[in-house]
Amino acid sequence: MTAPVRQALIVRGGWEGHAPVETTELFRPGLADAGFEVTVAEDLDVYRDEALLARTDLVVQCWTGGTLTRQQSEGLRRAVHAGTGLAGWHGGLVATFADDHEYLRMVGGLFLFHPAEFVDHRVRIEADHPIVAGIGDFTVHTEQYWMLSDARNEVLATTVVDPADGGQGEGVVGMPVVWTRQWGRGRIFFSAIGHRIEDLRQPEVHTLTARGLVWASR
Repeated sequence: MTAPVRQALIVRGGWEGHAPVETTELFRPGLADAGFEVTVAEDLDVYRDEALLARTDLVVQCWTGGTLTRQQSEGLRRAVHAGTGLAGWHGGLVATFADDHEYLRMVGGLFLFHPAEFVDHRVRIEADHPIVAGIGDFTVHTEQYWMLSDARNEVLATTVVDPADGGQGEGVVGMPVVWTRQWGRGRIFFSAIGHRIEDLRQPEVHTLTARGLVWASR
């Protein structure tokens, strides 16, 4: 007997600097291997399609910048609250729709700042969770996101911001890098790493991101 196929919807677009097509295509084969039938939308009006979202188990969003209409925002938020998972990385989830406070409240955070250049920074695994199981602390060379985040997030990984960029040195609570959260019956996964496709190809980053997408699914 064939197992039921889960439905994944990739919503991609916005600022091309985050390579929304190339980065989402990187994870498409893994979603198929995990039993998802994948649909791609490059128009935010897909969030107005109530019937489609109701049968969607996972939305993978990679859309930096832009604005959601009230109907688009309400459609996405209703679907997640009802059980559709939402997952994404970097600016595609938290550097977008900045004027939509209800959207930001749902995803649990907002990007504020990063140093002007790529920097080496350590990512510290902070939780016992299947998304990061077997992954030790690792270093990335990319943008280091300064985030505002909801205290109710389950933070799976952090980084320490250099004092020159407003950090307070070692021994303090780190800046969130990876988190999960619940919104109604829906699960949400976010990772701050992923400015460029090379970041997402790094083995630790690719593994935790691919796991996070599947974890968030209904």
